[in-house]
Amino acid sequence: MAKKQHFYLILILGSLAALGPFSIDMYLPGFVDIAKDLRSNESTVALSLSSFFIGISAGQLLYGPLLDKFGRKKPLYFGLALYILSSFLCLAVTDVNQLIVLRFVQAIGSCATAVASVAMVRDLFSVEESPKVFASLMLVIAVSPMLAPTAGGYLISALGWKYVFVFLGLMAVLMLLASIFKLPESYKPDPNYSLKPKPILTNFFTVLKEPQFYTYALISSITFSGLFAYVSSSPTVFMKIYEVSKTGYGWIFALLSVSFIGSSQVNSLILKWFTSKNIVTYALIAQCIFSLIFLIFALNNWLNLYSTIGFIALFLSCLGLINPNAAALSLAPFSKNAGSASALMGALQMGLGALASVMVSLFSEHSVVPMPLVMTVAAFIALCCLLIGRKFITTEVEASSDSTVIAH
Repeated sequence: MAKKQHFYLILILGSLAALGPFSIDMYLPGFVDIAKDLRSNESTVALSLSSFFIGISAGQLLYGPLLDKFGRKKPLYFGLALYILSSFLCLAVTDVNQLIVLRFVQAIGSCATAVASVAMVRDLFSVEESPKVFASLMLVIAVSPMLAPTAGGYLISALGWKYVFVFLGLMAVLMLLASIFKLPESYKPDPNYSLKPKPILTNFFTVLKEPQFYTYALISSITFSGLFAYVSSSPTVFMKIYEVSKTGYGWIFALLSVSFIGSSQVNSLILKWFTSKNIVTYALIAQCIFSLIFLIFALNNWLNLYSTIGFIALFLSCLGLINPNAAALSLAPFSKNAGSASALMGALQMGLGALASVMVSLFSEHSVVPMPLVMTVAAFIALCCLLIGRKFITTEVEASSDSTVIAH
C-alpha cells in the first residue's frame, strides 16, 4: 500500500470512527441553552446523551451481522443516510423527549461508521500492524474532543444550539461522499451468511466463547465507561460548579483531549519495547491509582478547577494506552467473524457508557464526587477482569509492533 493511499485510508477510517464522539462532544456546551429552550433541566437533557449511548450499543449488534452479510460499504451507506436524516430532524424539536428519541436514531446511524471502521482495520491490516493502526485512528478520534466542544461553544454562542446538528449533518454528507468514492470494499459479501436470529446469536456466542476476546473487550469497555462518566458530567462540573463559560469549557475539553492524543501516540513508540499485554497491565494499574487519589481529593473537598483538570488528564492518558492495545488483542483471534466481534466490543463499550452516564445523572448536580467515583469503580473492575480473565486464556495472540507473539 502506497504511503499516500495509507494516509487517506487512515484519515477516512478515523473520521468515520470519530463521527460518534464528535456527535457526543459538540453539543455539550449547549446543555444549559437546550434545557432553557425546551423548558427542562440539565439532568434531563443529559438523558439525550444516554439515549445516544444506548442507540450505539444496540445498533452495533445490528450492523455486525449486516457487515458480514453485505460487505462493509452498503451498511455504512445506510447508517450515514439515517444519521443525516435524524440530524436535520433535530432542528424541528420542541420538546426534550423528541430530542432524546432523535438522538437515539442518530446513534443508530452513527454506530455503522464505528463498527465498519474497526472491522475494516482488521480486514486491511495484519495483526502485527493493527495496534499501530488503531493508535493512528485514535489520533483522528482524539482530535474531535479538541475541536468539537470548542467549535460547538462558539457556534452555539453565535447561532444557537440547533446549528450544531446542521454542522453534524453536513459533516456526515461529506463522509458519505468520501466513503463512496475513496474507500475500498474490504470484505467480500457472503450470500450464505444468514440473518436469521438463531445463526446470528450462534455467531455472537462463538465470539463470546473466546477468552481472549471477552477479557480484553471487557477491559476496554469498562475503562471507557469512566470516560463517558467524565463526558456526561463535565458540563455540570465545569460550567455549573466551577462557573466556566461555554467557550472556556470547550477549550478545557480540548486541553484534556491532548493527554488522550499524546498517550495513544506514545503507545506506537513503546510497542517497540513492550507487548500490548504488558502495556494494558501497567496502564490499568496506574489508572486505578490515579482515579482513587482523585476520589479521595473529591470526598475531602480538596479539589479546585486546576486539580480536577489534572486528575482527568491522568485518567485519559492511561485510557489512551489501554484502549488501542485492548482493542487489538480482543480482535486478534478473528478473521471471518471480525464484524461480529467488533460489533460486540462496541456494544459493550457504549452500553456500559450509557450506564455510567445515567448513574452520574442520578447524583447531585452540585458535587464533583460522582465523576471520580464512577471512574474509580470502572478502573478497579477492569483490573479484576484482567486478573481473572487471563486465567482462562490458554494461548494468547499478542499483537506487537514487530511480530505476532504467542504467549502462554
